[in-house]
Amino acid sequence: MNYIRQARYDDIDRIAEILVFNYRLNFYQIFHDDGFYFEELTVAKQKACYANELEKILVYDDGVVKGFIQTENAEVKKLFVEPVLQGNSIGSELLKYAIEEKKVNFLWALEKNTRAIAFYKRHGFDITNEKKYEEDTTEFLVRMER
Repeated sequence: MNYIRQARYDDIDRIAEILVFNYRLNFYQIFHDDGFYFEELTVAKQKACYANELEKILVYDDGVVKGFIQTENAEVKKLFVEPVLQGNSIGSELLKYAIEEKKVNFLWALEKNTRAIAFYKRHGFDITNEKKYEEDTTEFLVRMER
């Protein structure tokens, strides 16, 4: 059964909530920026950011939105699953759908995010020689391609 569909306006709360929780869980320990992670990165502010991005977002919805993938052209821009539901193939299903239906074939991953890199490798992505700085940081992003 396919639970993946185009995001709608009434999904924005869940999309923002999933993003905020994942950013804090996965990236705070790397960047240690209290101002960003606890003042700037709020559900309310993220809702405003995503209101005009819905056409680029697919959600996994089996009655509750449990994850989302944002794509643009052939790039995976974001892929997040509700933290307590990770490991249940939701991210895999979203990525597989985006590969098949949206023809995604590359992404940028934070070099220190070894868990995400391992996930993408399991799905046919490999790290290229291309790197760039994460905006306003000294951390690198690595390009991964299928």
